[in-house]
Amino acid sequence: MAKYSIVVPFHNEEENLTILYARLKQVMELVGDSFELVLVDDGSTDRTYKLLAEIAAVDSRVLIVKLRRNYGQTLALSAGFDHASGEYILAMDGDLQHDPNDIPAFLEKLDEGYDVVSGWRKTRIDNFLLRRLPSACANWIMSRLSGVHIHDFGTTFKAYRREVIQGIPLYGEMHRFIPALASWYGASICEIPIRNVNRQRGKSHYGLGRTFRVFFDLLTIRFLLRYMGRPLHFFGGFGILGMFTGTGMAATLLCMKLFHPGMDVMQEHGPIFVIASVLIVAGVELLAIGLLGELQVRHYYSSQRPASYTVDRVVRLVSADEQGLLSGRSDSML
Repeated sequence: MAKYSIVVPFHNEEENLTILYARLKQVMELVGDSFELVLVDDGSTDRTYKLLAEIAAVDSRVLIVKLRRNYGQTLALSAGFDHASGEYILAMDGDLQHDPNDIPAFLEKLDEGYDVVSGWRKTRIDNFLLRRLPSACANWIMSRLSGVHIHDFGTTFKAYRREVIQGIPLYGEMHRFIPALASWYGASICEIPIRNVNRQRGKSHYGLGRTFRVFFDLLTIRFLLRYMGRPLHFFGGFGILGMFTGTGMAATLLCMKLFHPGMDVMQEHGPIFVIASVLIVAGVELLAIGLLGELQVRHYYSSQRPASYTVDRVVRLVSADEQGLLSGRSDSML
């Protein structure tokens, strides 16, 4: 088993992947410890998989995970994490905007005992309106909502202890919020400055539309961090409030009717009567949703989590030592 696993998702990055592979190999060989490169093809339609297969054919330290279609960066990373065998796992983008020379700084922080080391694009050089401004707003909100005080949630360039990252379910755009989710499990987190390099080749897969998806995931993260294990406390609170308010309004109307028998409640206070009825019914429904949520939580913790992606194939060259071991097993069976 390798000590370090470098997970890199690719989607139509034929112009960048061979350069990135060469740089990663050079840096990791200088580190000196055993490593593997887990390269994920996220449903590419260009020559990305062909080039990855050629690399895997000559280097037994490379594991290729080919997904059946384009699932997005979060699930591509999840597939890489699931197939990684290293004690420490580092994730980065495949577009050369992350500099492999920053990797030793991540590994140094892991050796100091941190569970999650997050990259910080301290000096950003990308578009202000489309990238930097939305990112700054999202990072500020996420820091306040999660209580994890780091500057850059958005970058993929992060390092993790294996037991931490493989215990976190990923979906949607959740890879951005791994530090917040890890903090919920009690992980120790730090960040280090990293270089921010402009894309030189290929086409960017980021757009302003992703900002809206990230905003909704922010709301999800806030809910998960506070009520993931007790959804009834969230829905039940609103449900009880609605029921008590509606019941109070209905009781007031009932007293008015009792003390003024000739009064037509629907004629004089029809809207209040309708609001009271709606509040009572809505309160009961929210309580029911909270109870169903509690059942879902119990089911989640008592069952195995299925993968949200489908792997087409996994490619890896068998090393000479492994070939000798397999041959020895065959001879013993004969």
